[in-house]
Amino acid sequence: MINSTETVFRPNHRTRVFALIAFMVLCLIISAAGGAVTATSVNDWYPTLQKPFFNPPNWLFGPAWSLIYFLIAFSGWRVWLKRGIDGAKGPFAVYAAQLTLNLLWSFLFFGAQSPLLGLIDIVPLLILIIINCAMFWRIDQLAGMLLVPYALWVGFATLLNGAIYFLNP
Repeated sequence: MINSTETVFRPNHRTRVFALIAFMVLCLIISAAGGAVTATSVNDWYPTLQKPFFNPPNWLFGPAWSLIYFLIAFSGWRVWLKRGIDGAKGPFAVYAAQLTLNLLWSFLFFGAQSPLLGLIDIVPLLILIIINCAMFWRIDQLAGMLLVPYALWVGFATLLNGAIYFLNP
């Protein structure tokens, strides 16, 4: 419900399409940058690490992250449709922060080859994703639900990152 102090945000069709493309491009850039950094170590350093029994096969990471980035972009777009950036400054600040930590993780874990630094980054990342999910849910339930697979995957990645850290002192 909109109270009398709020303005109604109603973008036209062209603006809606442009915004969807912008959210997709943003997530594609983050994905590509993270993937480029990951590629620097995934074939030489990463295979030398001890991994827990629940480590998924390497081929699973690309498709999983591709789907997740699509969901992140679509979720942000849905909130933008309802409120715009100005009408959801807090939720979009958290959205930007979690995307930043998401990208930073690749630089820390793979780029710096440091499971410890990755772990230090991924814990607040997971917290921000959960907060972002709740904030988006209040604006658009579907947008909040679209972030649930992301939170679950990063929760699993947090366990995996922690296990790799402890197995490789």
